[in-house]
Amino acid sequence: MNLQLPDAVQTYFDVSNGGDISRLAACFYADARVTDENRTHQGIAAIETWQQEARQAFTYSVEPLAATQRDDTLSVTARLVGNFPGSPVQLNHVFLLQNGQIRSLEIAP
Repeated sequence: MNLQLPDAVQTYFDVSNGGDISRLAACFYADARVTDENRTHQGIAAIETWQQEARQAFTYSVEPLAATQRDDTLSVTARLVGNFPGSPVQLNHVFLLQNGQIRSLEIAP
């Protein structure tokens, strides 16, 4: 399914699917926060490290399935498929957007 997502969010999913990790700096605020698997990653360097570690641990792809937006909050349901325990899984990605960039992202089942 092709969803129309804000540029920063589309870039995030492109990077998550094997794109250039350095592109994260263009879509996240410098002090952005990502929470995934009960761990918080604050700042671009930590977010890039989180992406690199995920790629080293598993091979996976993520497909956005549905999106709803209310004010600056965008919730995207995505299907994650890979060589990790429990695959495939649907995860909810909750983005807080400001001025076209991602201020925060929370990922949960």
